[in-house]
Amino acid sequence: MTTASEGAELTEVGPGTPMGTLMRHYWLPALYSSELERDGPPVRLMLLGERLIAFRDSAGKVGVMDHRCPHRCASLFLGRNEQGGIRCIYHGWKFDTAGNCLDMPSLTEDQDFRHKVHARAYRTVERAGLVWVYMGERPEPPALPAFEVLDLPADEINVSLIQRDCNWLQAMDGELDTAHFGFLHAGHVDPDDVPDTDPFYYTITNRAPQYQVRDAPWGTQYAGYRAAGPGRTYWRFANYLFPCWAQAPNGEFMSHMHARGWVPLDDHHTMFVFIWWKKAVSAMSLPQPAYKDGTPIGGTGRGGLKFLPNTTDWLGRWRMAHNAGNDWGMDRDKQRANAIYSGIDGVHLQDQAITESIGPVTDFAWEHLAPSDQMITRTRRRILRATRALRDDGTLPPGADEPEVYRGARSGYFITPDDGTPWQEVYDRTLAGAMHPGSA
Repeated sequence: MTTASEGAELTEVGPGTPMGTLMRHYWLPALYSSELERDGPPVRLMLLGERLIAFRDSAGKVGVMDHRCPHRCASLFLGRNEQGGIRCIYHGWKFDTAGNCLDMPSLTEDQDFRHKVHARAYRTVERAGLVWVYMGERPEPPALPAFEVLDLPADEINVSLIQRDCNWLQAMDGELDTAHFGFLHAGHVDPDDVPDTDPFYYTITNRAPQYQVRDAPWGTQYAGYRAAGPGRTYWRFANYLFPCWAQAPNGEFMSHMHARGWVPLDDHHTMFVFIWWKKAVSAMSLPQPAYKDGTPIGGTGRGGLKFLPNTTDWLGRWRMAHNAGNDWGMDRDKQRANAIYSGIDGVHLQDQAITESIGPVTDFAWEHLAPSDQMITRTRRRILRATRALRDDGTLPPGADEPEVYRGARSGYFITPDDGTPWQEVYDRTLAGAMHPGSA
């Protein structure tokens, strides 16, 4: 059981909080590179509970800084992005992407003290079409996480952002729960109506998988497994990776290179950052599972991914059009007719509806976690140990200084013979034989 105080420790991410301090030891993706134009308007950005602005200067460098001008705290979002910096419209003070004050035109030359004034700015780097931000205090930031997908050519990677109205842990918990797939996403499907050659068949034939869970160098890992006919096992491996990343088993293990970030905007809002290899055999590149007659299971399967227009609000970016205000597009007739178990069209939107329906933060006293939730409990314990070790003795959390640990993480599904091999060895053996195009 997670207590209320532990829940707060896990979900509060502002400056000085245990989880916020841990998060600030890593690079976090914040926005698409394409959202920023040279000398274009700044973008309001919420990240780890801080109100920031992002802009691209005349030379193409990206700045991310506190939105308050160090002079009188007017918002630099209103500023003029011009000639190598952002200029506050209140008194004309100007700052470069590193936060250095370049100009104080409201003062005479003998009064100028620009060398003493610095806007709070964070270091940035661009990779895979994203702007990454390091909000920590270390003089030399760590390397980016060494996810295999980040080794691949940019034109072979797809990136998407979707905001979710709940805290980051709540979204992560849903990601680590493999038991829900046979109900939320496929509860209406009769196994007899699905080809037994489709891996999806095993998920709906046995909706109560068995589990193996362990700590891993990158965080935690689970194996959900079921029988796949006489003498065979169907495996679904997945991972939690510090500080807020997951790898879901929604693709063939041999090629499924991806990373799914649940980046905290504040304590109640999360940005889902999905980076995946276009050439992988996965749910993103394959047609959705279908009945034997070819009819897609559960409607279009791509439903719900419609967005509201972006606004300039702090939380105005990449919001889904189907949300709590319209019951996530639920169709009660389809639910009643068992055309779609949930009545909500599309896997992502089904997940979004469930995690948002819990509220901004789970009331942990109401939970009754089951054996099928052991990956969730294991991951929460792992994170709590890491936040406390960092707070109490300065021990850096996993991956903060050793980004190469992430190269050992892969998720996906596959079938093996039941030859008595321990599950950890099954994983290692399969990973060794998988595709690794980025290391070629």
